[in-house]
Amino acid sequence: MARTRSVLWPALIAVLVVLSMGGTALGRGQGENTPLTASGTAAASPGCGKAPGLTSGTYTIQSGGKNRSFILRVPDGYDRNRGYRLVLGFHWWGGTSTDVATGRTVETGTWAYYGLQRLANNSAIFVAPQGLDNGWANSGGEDVSFVDDMIRRIEADLCVDTTQRFALGFSYGAAMSYALACARATVFRAVAVQSGGQLSGCSGGTQPIAYLGVHGLRDNVLAISGGRAMRDRFVRNNGCTPQNPPEPAQGSLTHRITTYAGCSAGHPVAWAAFDEGHIAAPQDGAPGDSGRTWLPGEVWKFFTQFQGSDPSPGTATCRVTDTVSA
Repeated sequence: MARTRSVLWPALIAVLVVLSMGGTALGRGQGENTPLTASGTAAASPGCGKAPGLTSGTYTIQSGGKNRSFILRVPDGYDRNRGYRLVLGFHWWGGTSTDVATGRTVETGTWAYYGLQRLANNSAIFVAPQGLDNGWANSGGEDVSFVDDMIRRIEADLCVDTTQRFALGFSYGAAMSYALACARATVFRAVAVQSGGQLSGCSGGTQPIAYLGVHGLRDNVLAISGGRAMRDRFVRNNGCTPQNPPEPAQGSLTHRITTYAGCSAGHPVAWAAFDEGHIAAPQDGAPGDSGRTWLPGEVWKFFTQFQGSDPSPGTATCRVTDTVSA
């Protein structure tokens, strides 16, 4: 049974909280933490070949002297000798790891892990981390450290291709995914930043990483201008040809996707603008979040273009996809 619920108000609270803090969460010292690394060739995690020590469920670990939790979804028919993709989905302000793991805020099951679990067809291990106070302030880089600790715990017991780690999120969760793009560009293969702002910091932020930015034209919580600026950081880092990509007309209830030209091998940048506000599951031709959203398919296509450690060639020409509602 589908169940729809607005996710706008929690994101608005996030902005108000950050503003009241005077931006104190921004730019803090993720660089002080010891990051994970990924080799340039396909690399099996320590858990490969072992009887799995983890199964689907909720886990608690110690990170930075605090109890931190995450929900894990192990594929059906898990094969200990297969290196799986690892996908981390971060919740929005006021949301929870359960919201991400179940998809219950848009359509239970169909939208689990932002709609990617269904599309993965048991080809990926999914993780829904829980933020402190239901957010991702990342004070002193503690949330980036939590991600490091969580990945180490998972990869010690499960078989992951360490060149196939991905992160995505909406609103505050997008901000956390952006912080990982900045601080852990050599750890994650790609990120998808959906209607985000620079709320969780950007320590480092000089290395290339495959980057998909998504934003609504009429977002009155985290303005699209901020999303464009975040995108442009990785346009520069990835050596792409700068441009002002076309965006849909207001009132069209459509979306347009642009893939940048000239990016360095294996580091594409794509930009998806849609005619709506601050929502997580936009659809064409109608307002509001919907289980019929086009977005999960685009994110999954962006992530799965990478096979093992072999970088995809840089995009030779700009690709623009126009979507017009029927």
